[in-house]
This record gives sequence, C-alpha cells and structure tokens, in this order.
Amino acid sequence: MSNSAINKFRPFTMIFGLALLLAIAPLVFAQVSTNQTANSRNLNLRSVPSGSKMKFQGVVISRDGDAFTIRDRTRTDYQVLITDNTSIKTHRGFLRSGKKYPVTDILRGLIVEVEGRGDAQGQLVADKIRFNESDMRAAITSDTRVTPVEENQQRIAGQMDELYAIAAEARKEVTEVNERVSALDDYDVQESVAVNFRVNSAVLSPEAKQQLDTLAEKTLNAKAYMIEVAGHTDSTGGEAKNFRLSRERADAVVQYLAVNHKIPLRRFVTPMGYGKTEAVADNSTAAGRAQNRRVEVKMIINRGMTQRTSSAAKP
Repeated sequence: MSNSAINKFRPFTMIFGLALLLAIAPLVFAQVSTNQTANSRNLNLRSVPSGSKMKFQGVVISRDGDAFTIRDRTRTDYQVLITDNTSIKTHRGFLRSGKKYPVTDILRGLIVEVEGRGDAQGQLVADKIRFNESDMRAAITSDTRVTPVEENQQRIAGQMDELYAIAAEARKEVTEVNERVSALDDYDVQESVAVNFRVNSAVLSPEAKQQLDTLAEKTLNAKAYMIEVAGHTDSTGGEAKNFRLSRERADAVVQYLAVNHKIPLRRFVTPMGYGKTEAVADNSTAAGRAQNRRVEVKMIINRGMTQRTSSAAKP
C-alpha cells in the first residue's frame, strides 16, 4: 500500500471512531443518570425492625410482585409486603381481600395508609391497607400515561447496551486497523545470508549456490515476504567499476533464485549495488577484502501483513 493511500485511510478511521463515540455519548449519559437515580432511591430505603408495629401514610413509588415501596412525607422509603391476610379497603368501605386480591390494584402514585409489623428482612408485612377512591382514579390516570414512557425507556436502555457493545467492538477493530496500517512500512528479517565472490567476479560459486538453496527453501511456506538483495565489493579498483561489479553480483543472485527456485520477481526488492561504500571488514588485509566481496540476501516479512494474518486466524 502506498503512503498516499495510507494517509487517505487514516482520516477515515479517525472520523469513524469519533462518529461512534458521538453516537453513544447521549445514551451513556442517560444510563449514568438512571443508575444514579436508582442508587439514590436505595439509599433512602429504611428497614423496619422485626416485630415492630407501624402505621404510616405515603405514596406508592414502585411495585414488584407482592411487594411495593412507599415513600412517606419525610421522603423515607419502606418496603411493604402483601400477604393473603392483608385487608385492603377504601376509607368508605371494603374493597378486596384474601387470595382474590390482584396486586396490580396497588398502583404507583396511589396514596395509601399502611399498618403492619416488621419481618426478619426489614419489610413491613401489611395487615391493613387503606386509600381513597378518588386517589385510586388519579393513580390509574397517572399510570396509564407513565407506563408507556417507562417501557420505552427500558427498550431504549436495551438498545443502548447493544449499541455500546457494538461501539466497543468497532473501536477495537479501528485500533487494530490503525496498527496494521502503521506497520505497513515495518519489516522483520526472517532469514539472512551473505554469499562471497572471487576477485573481479560476479559468478556464483558452488558454495554460494548451496547457501541460496537453503534460503529459498525457507520461502516455500512463507507469506507476505520480500527478498532484499545488496551487492558489495572490496576497495580495490575504481569507484565506477566497483559500483557496476556490485550490481552485477546482486543481479546474479536474483537470477539464480528466480530461475532455479521459481521465486516471482515481484518478491524482490530492487537489487542495489553499493560498491565499496559499506565494508564489513578491513580492506587492508586479504581476509578482510574477501569478506567485503559479498552479496547480502535477506528474507523480510511485512509486519502489517503478518498482523492481519494473525487477526484473521483468531476465532
């Protein structure tokens, strides 16, 4: 991938990630607000001592099965439990009692008077519940309006959880893509070999061919690899001659690997001849000059491509 393509791709990933964050921000804040309200409500809940008889008046703020929460004038909340023995009446007469009582008649917003005793769980087990019929009608009207809104809030909360999970996964994928794009210019050397040449020669020796054969075997199962070839000379001879000779040596290596091992030319980085400019040993000695008459061959792996392969292999 070219640098221009990479530069075009990076702004897209940044904009994509920012759009996701802006999309889920209102939902996250709504969830935080809901959690804070619920925590505040739980902090106001007061436990009723076991066996203690209590009688108080308040408004129903929530219900759950056979239990509901009532808030008195001091904004203190109590958990009230309804049993088969709970007597439920209006102040003007008997309404319902016993097993036929449907708990749904105790609605949020209903002002009730409760009398009972505390149990081991800190709840008030109701013996009597009283309320006005007018308050019941008002509670029914309020519940009819509020319930659809709360159901819609619950639906939105569920969607928010799903969107948050999707956004988290998208951020992870964007991060991985950015890392792979950044790594496209990075290479790791997997194998390397230096083959040597005789004086003023660009002909591969049998030993050099054997070294190249071993390197070529390593490419059979490799993916996303390139081969870098750099030719060198010792310090003897003129500068122009050494640059030409070093390039000829590099070309000889490329030709051998391409013809004898069928390595595609697209796998080779453009071979380069460095002349005598990158000596690895002392040119004042015969042994040093022999080491400098070489071609360095490196099998390199693109780090960005190997990261993509590793990610695709994950379950």
